[in-house]
Amino acid sequence: MGKYWLMVVVAAVFEVMWVAGLKHADSFWSWALTIIAIIISFGVLVYSGKKLPTSTVYAIFVGLGTAGTVMSEMVLFGEPFSWVKVGLIALLLGGILGLKLVTPDHEEKPKREGEVA
Repeated sequence: MGKYWLMVVVAAVFEVMWVAGLKHADSFWSWALTIIAIIISFGVLVYSGKKLPTSTVYAIFVGLGTAGTVMSEMVLFGEPFSWVKVGLIALLLGGILGLKLVTPDHEEKPKREGEVA
């Protein structure tokens, strides 16, 4: 089951890429890479959401994407560094980790035709 959670992290990394691309793309190729990152990000997210609890997957995806975007803006694009931002990112990541820890890590078995839930 760990590989599906890793896929959520990969989807979040691609989310950071396409969000940065939306702000900083200025040529055909940078826009093309942004669109590819969007497709990969959501494709991997949808696939992992079919194997894991969707609400938890989406919350983790968005949280990691938000944290990654804020940090990449500070490190790569000159956004002013702020300890308050870093603290809030740590709080966000703590909540994400807590959410992951309380989510059962088992795959639902597909129901057979006529089987009651």
